[in-house]
Amino acid sequence: MSLKPKSTAKSSSPAAVFAAKVTSLGTKLAVVSNAIKTTPGHGVAGRHATRELLDALSGHKDPGMFGRMFPQLEPLNVPDAKLQVLADAMKDTDPGSQTGNNPNIPSGFTYFGQFVDHDITLDLTSLGDKEKDPLGIENFRTPSVDLDCVYGLGPDGSPHLYARNSAAGNKHGPKLLIGKNITVGFGGVTGDFRNDLPRSPEGFALIGDHRNDENLLVAQTHLAFLKFHNAICDMLAASANPPADIFKEARRIATWHYQWMVLHDWVERLTEKGTVAKILHNGRKYYRFKKVPYMPVEFSAAAYRLGHSMVREKYPHNKVFTLAEFTQLFDFSGLSGSIIGDLAPNPPTGPIPVSALPSNWIIDWRRFYELGDSGGAPVKMTPTRKIDPQLAPVLHSLPGGGGNLALRNLQRGVKLGLPSGQDVAEHMKIKNPLIPDEIASDGNGSTDGQAAKSQGLHTKTPLWYYILKEAKVRHDGLRLGPVGSIIVSEVFVGLVHGDQNSFLWRAKNWKPTLPSATPGDFKMADMLRFVNDINPIGD
Repeated sequence: MSLKPKSTAKSSSPAAVFAAKVTSLGTKLAVVSNAIKTTPGHGVAGRHATRELLDALSGHKDPGMFGRMFPQLEPLNVPDAKLQVLADAMKDTDPGSQTGNNPNIPSGFTYFGQFVDHDITLDLTSLGDKEKDPLGIENFRTPSVDLDCVYGLGPDGSPHLYARNSAAGNKHGPKLLIGKNITVGFGGVTGDFRNDLPRSPEGFALIGDHRNDENLLVAQTHLAFLKFHNAICDMLAASANPPADIFKEARRIATWHYQWMVLHDWVERLTEKGTVAKILHNGRKYYRFKKVPYMPVEFSAAAYRLGHSMVREKYPHNKVFTLAEFTQLFDFSGLSGSIIGDLAPNPPTGPIPVSALPSNWIIDWRRFYELGDSGGAPVKMTPTRKIDPQLAPVLHSLPGGGGNLALRNLQRGVKLGLPSGQDVAEHMKIKNPLIPDEIASDGNGSTDGQAAKSQGLHTKTPLWYYILKEAKVRHDGLRLGPVGSIIVSEVFVGLVHGDQNSFLWRAKNWKPTLPSATPGDFKMADMLRFVNDINPIGD
């Protein structure tokens, strides 16, 4: 189906000409590089921006899915050869060292961050809707922190996501469907468990966003949100005056608490202290839109790729797999790995392939979040790696021929025409921007600073690298510096505020109402305690 509007022959208004231009670029992209992608990978699925398409869009005037926060800044053009030198030096030479850990951010947040990314960046709108609205202002799925990756189109639009309700003639809803695990011999874990995503007969996850079955940790995070919604349904059903529409009220409660967690448990951990509160009080200066939020490429292709530096080579997953390899997390998924449903041998003939997630791979959340003695004996929480330019070696040679992730990120920034970190800092009037000597600096065995200097990138620096280096120099990698903090905080505040069903719109001075360690606050650890399935396979 063509994306070209049907009425362009009779209309020559400036708006129609502009729309036709953008539609033409979108059509060209679809033919050349498969604009709507459904393959796994960070930021891969969904509608993709290109340099040409972005340059046709007009700054903060509702460009649709993608746009620029700083449209007036000049792009930084760097040859691939220079980027290669820098990317090769962005490797953690001691990925197991204690000095490279960030004790302020538990390792579960790396994959919570990926879950959030998938919640705000997917667009699988029908081609018919795109034809009606080529800029995506009204009909594209816009970026929003609203858990539509969990709920899909709701019980009526996505009935395959919902469990049958025996109290309503076995019709679907209001609770979400949960999958079953299989039992294998290794590890001595026995019993019936429902701690997997629901799956098709051939192992594909039946969830609102297929990318959340890309690796085991993001899949188990998605599962936690399925169970969160179901636990709220149970709470409402058992209350003295249950609401007439339990699904609708449970979704509102879950979404508002999730939005609160994103702003106050996730973004506040990432950013300089007080940044989120200041933006909530004073408003946004740089991420602005008339009506509908868009996805700024300075955020999606630079600032929010901070999560790549937080990845660990190994994770203490549970009592059976006390030091699981990063690559194993992909083996036990239906999208990237070898969960293949009825196509798998029965009984299994090896660790993989399998029909569903084996019960010995169910997560122990105590190892990923600050849960204290919840779920059994106290277990030491594993932190993320620091936010700095040092990526785990495994990310420099991605499985399946994925190449060097650092190089891919740097190249992506150039292709999208991102400005330099220095130009963004100057535009923001940052009081203490990084100076060339700070960008060229090294420590704890790193060589990326000298690599940047050798290529002249210490004076005009790719934005993604600048933000990672800023975090390292200003805060020892424990949190973002001023440029990264402002971009990340403004975008997330804007995404929540742009949703007119969010708590920022609907309830002035709203505070979380569900049980929590601190009344009036709500963290990921509180959510896991509320679900009450922290360590399913025991100590």
